[in-house]
Amino acid sequence: MILLDDCLSPHVVMPQRDHIRLDWREPYPTLERARSVAWTCWCRATVYELCEGGGRAFVRRTLQLDDGHQVYETSTWPIGEARAIWTALLSGRAR
Repeated sequence: MILLDDCLSPHVVMPQRDHIRLDWREPYPTLERARSVAWTCWCRATVYELCEGGGRAFVRRTLQLDDGHQVYETSTWPIGEARAIWTALLSGRAR
């Protein structure tokens, strides 16, 4: 069992009532050389990653299921805009 005090990565808080809904899609190879630059803790069933590459960025959502993983991604944005979305996601203003 993992105690939240032992976690090093942030956790996503509950969505606020007026949160922005992100459009989640099946992954597509738009940024083949993208790398994860920030992520949430793996102790939760849903893990989010901020991925950047080539001046663009997107958010990846991985659902950790008993029978495998399901991965979804947002469309790409300029890096500054994606980082703002990432902050909104962590604070419950986006989901």
